[in-house]
Amino acid sequence: MSTVPPDYQGGAAVWEATLRGPWNRVFERRLEARKKIERRGRIIAFASGIPPLIGATLLVRIDPMSLRLICLIPFFALSASAQSVKPVFETPVLDASSQARLLPISADVPDARELFLVVSDEGGLACDWSNWIAPRLVMKDGSIRDLTDLDWKEATSGYGKTLRNLNQSGKPLMVGGKVHEKGIGTHGPSTIAFALPEGVAKFEALAAIDDGGMVRDGKPSSAKMRFRVYTQRPPAAASGGYDPDAPKVVPTELFSVPEGLEVTIWATTPMLQNPTNMDFDAAGRLYVAEGVNYRGKGGRRPEGDRIVVLEDSDGSGSADKVSAFVQESALASPLGVAVLDGRLLVSQPPDLLVYTDKNGDGKIEAGIDGREVLLTGFAGRQHDHSLHSVTAGPNGQWYFNQGNMGAKFTDRSGKNFAMGSPYQMQDIAGQRSDDGHVWIGGFLARMNPDGSNVTILGHNFRNSYEQAVSSFGDVFQSDNDDPPACRVTRVLEGGNAGFASADGQRTWNADKRPGQDTPTAEWRQEDPGTMPAGDVYGGGSPTGVAYYENGALDPKWNGLLLACEAGKNVIFGYLPVPDGAGYKLERFDFMTSNEAKEWAGSDFLGGKPSGDLKTMFRPSDVTVGPDGAIYVADWFDGRVGGHGTLDDGVAGTIYRVAPKGFKSIVPKPDTASTAGQIAALKSPAPNVRYGGFVRLREAGASAVPAVAALLTEANPHIVARAIWLLAQMGPEGVAKVTPLLDSEDAMIRLVSYRSLRFVGHDPAAVAKGMAADGSPMIRAEAALMMRDLPIGQSLEVLLAVAKGFDGRDRSYLEAFGTGSEGKEAEVYAALAKELGGSAEAWSESFSWLAWRLHPAAAAGDFKARALQPSLSGDERRRMLTALAFVRSPEAVGHMIELANAKDFDMKELAQWWLMNRKGNLWRSYGVDEAMKARGLYDPNKVTITAVEMPLAVAGAAAMPATAELRKLSGDKAKGQAAVAVCYTCHKVGEAGMDFGPDLTTFGRQQPVEVLLDAIAHPSADISHGYEGSKVVTTDGNVVTGMVLSNGDPLIVKCMGGLVQTIPKGRVKSVEPLGRSLMYDPANLGLTPQGVADIAAYLKSL
Repeated sequence: MSTVPPDYQGGAAVWEATLRGPWNRVFERRLEARKKIERRGRIIAFASGIPPLIGATLLVRIDPMSLRLICLIPFFALSASAQSVKPVFETPVLDASSQARLLPISADVPDARELFLVVSDEGGLACDWSNWIAPRLVMKDGSIRDLTDLDWKEATSGYGKTLRNLNQSGKPLMVGGKVHEKGIGTHGPSTIAFALPEGVAKFEALAAIDDGGMVRDGKPSSAKMRFRVYTQRPPAAASGGYDPDAPKVVPTELFSVPEGLEVTIWATTPMLQNPTNMDFDAAGRLYVAEGVNYRGKGGRRPEGDRIVVLEDSDGSGSADKVSAFVQESALASPLGVAVLDGRLLVSQPPDLLVYTDKNGDGKIEAGIDGREVLLTGFAGRQHDHSLHSVTAGPNGQWYFNQGNMGAKFTDRSGKNFAMGSPYQMQDIAGQRSDDGHVWIGGFLARMNPDGSNVTILGHNFRNSYEQAVSSFGDVFQSDNDDPPACRVTRVLEGGNAGFASADGQRTWNADKRPGQDTPTAEWRQEDPGTMPAGDVYGGGSPTGVAYYENGALDPKWNGLLLACEAGKNVIFGYLPVPDGAGYKLERFDFMTSNEAKEWAGSDFLGGKPSGDLKTMFRPSDVTVGPDGAIYVADWFDGRVGGHGTLDDGVAGTIYRVAPKGFKSIVPKPDTASTAGQIAALKSPAPNVRYGGFVRLREAGASAVPAVAALLTEANPHIVARAIWLLAQMGPEGVAKVTPLLDSEDAMIRLVSYRSLRFVGHDPAAVAKGMAADGSPMIRAEAALMMRDLPIGQSLEVLLAVAKGFDGRDRSYLEAFGTGSEGKEAEVYAALAKELGGSAEAWSESFSWLAWRLHPAAAAGDFKARALQPSLSGDERRRMLTALAFVRSPEAVGHMIELANAKDFDMKELAQWWLMNRKGNLWRSYGVDEAMKARGLYDPNKVTITAVEMPLAVAGAAAMPATAELRKLSGDKAKGQAAVAVCYTCHKVGEAGMDFGPDLTTFGRQQPVEVLLDAIAHPSADISHGYEGSKVVTTDGNVVTGMVLSNGDPLIVKCMGGLVQTIPKGRVKSVEPLGRSLMYDPANLGLTPQGVADIAAYLKSL
């Protein structure tokens, strides 16, 4: 053993293994004494001979590339007290709801030679505009020195820049409307270091949130920070910022993957930095888009971001070559890269760029190589909700998507498209595009490779990062929102995801109905005209997706959908199974660094990082290589979401997931021979397949026999690829496809129909056979084919499809409704003759069909069914919804009658619909006058009930910190009884009121720490969508609650579920409440043990 250091103060004995690789970069891992360290089942080191000291650990430093053990050196670690650096001053947590705007700082720093000013991120999602106002040094002789006269040695800012006498955005320092001339503006997390002159005695300043970070959308922002002063270099954890000595890669040992597979590191920094997206070419070279200049870090690389090319030239299983394919100032965190038949596509808003390396030297040179703007008009440069990657589809077209920053573009056919929403580009929201349809917000499209013939496949997304297209032509995506409603979905052709209203004018919050939970409201799952949301899995930050169909993995994984979830350090896996007209998506963790699900640094948890390596895995993309392995790009950061990034080391890693002992073999590209083209078509990599598809299609009839031979392949995905291609190879190819319309395999019939439709076969004629098919998926496809056909050509097919509806399959129903778009009245009239009858006698399936079509002719029947007591509450509520979607004065009259019906148990909901609709769908139908005439709502006669928050309980002890509450053992049985105090505002199972978040869902999804913190410290982190407001009326009444509608009248939902409508003319002011609407534990009579009991019970649900 080594000699004990003279300054050793007692503590853990530690062995250190230092392993150095080609770039001298290391990561660390601590293990318990005598615990074996294994790699691929082989022991490479173990802790022997360590004295039996309490807390003994083994510290192993392992290079991420070589993983070779060079030396093993025993030493003693100093105790934590000897190593810790503590601040000489720290403020309380300051947030946008704090009453005090300027917090005084006075720190004794006698004879200090260094000064570190630290702002820590305390869990807010963004907006941490931090000001050190009037910072000064008080010298021992009593003189004063202005700190802004000194140059700092170094400064970091979580966003924007650290600036002298200006805020982080370059504007005057302003607090409470007052400009401060002297100070330092920055953005948390931040560290600013100064070398001090001799003779310093004290540091003084005022800490403040700059006005620029205080308010967002008329409400207090999520800014939340703490100011600290140090005289020694603080640990990186003090600010939550970048630590240059911290690990820069998540070690492979932390990952969990299915049995038989292993994770290895294929490439890491400095070969690549901050990977946003990636794609392989046919030779196995990986093209990676980098986002070093991300958002507030836009100046880190003045020459612009890059597309780099990585290559494993010797087949060793890791990249050994790297080069920059293109770098230019126009590239600023591009979110998409694709290699398609010799062209490189880069998604860089406002443009979709195409680069062509004409001389084949592996780099783009101005004046020599090609650079073309294929399409332009995509909003959101330097924004996550913008243009994303391009993917080749099995039909030979290119698929791409854009987030809800919006777009206004013209394709190469001359068609104009307009996509706005309440989020951005509001001025064009609701405009009709040249294809005759209204598209809202984020969208998915496909086009010809020359940029012509753009077809919108789905819309009204928030921010889908990427799409995965199966060989059968199904498209899968994920989508995100900050409330707990992230989803993975199969996109129905032409489908509306529901994030905004159908006219593009209102957010989902504005239309959230009484009793709806957030996921239902956000994706409008109870509205006619929205596609099924798929797997809604809660909070997160979904990114890239891929569809694995063949390759190196066991065939049981063929048809595997992979979805990156950066917020939860996982890649979800799904094996989609046909389920009616849709797919059943059962989620599992395919690859994760965080089996314990102890997440941190994500929006849905408030954004505060933990520094734990398992939480630093931020997968940005996943793809299948031409060698058949799965490759994962890791952004690597303590923070994700809120446009934040903490890793100033811009680290990034490419992991490979493959069978244990896998040897990578990439087939040599051969595009000249038919055999080589067939091999490309069979490639596991989607965009590599495209090259084979193009060459074989060009060959035409001569290549038909070789392609047709693929129809006997055992892998149905390869068969599907051949079918798409054969349909485009002339009469000889079509002749091979036509018999497959009678295949016993429904999926083969489906792809055959799709392929023939794509090449222009008469859709009405093709669809007639499909409408009678035994497969609901094929019948639904027949309905979708009718969307742009007139009623004369489509009615027969739509009626046949309607008759096949089972009354339950929402994918089927939405396909029928989409196919009926623009001709709902005619379809309903014909359908009612055959299946209708009196409203009371409607079948369940016909009721759903009528709901989906909601024609004016059915308004009276909707009212009649809503009043029918023998029907279920869900059915009657659905009839109210259908009525609310009818655009006619008669519908208004019926709704008023329901709102005025004496014994109607849903009259409040009917009144809610009237208040909601009078400003949009029913704006021109005189709703106000009609309601006043019936005595339902008269602005002059509204009685307002004052509802104020209770005062704090005098003398009540403060709740302990969450870490202390975590030490208590919760009793589930006692918690089940105690949770009744929550019923006033929350649903727990079937009990309680729908005011705050549903605790049943919340309890299942959140770690116990989050539950404890939410109950014990309700104002520390307020759930999105539940921010409180204080409404003061002109006669002095105070109403606190959630503002549901800021129109006229103002609609406020108060404690206990009381909904009040306040005429705008009687509103004096509406201000953010500045605290949670939830009662403090003392108001509820809860002790710390009671809090722990309730949390334990909620976790058990």
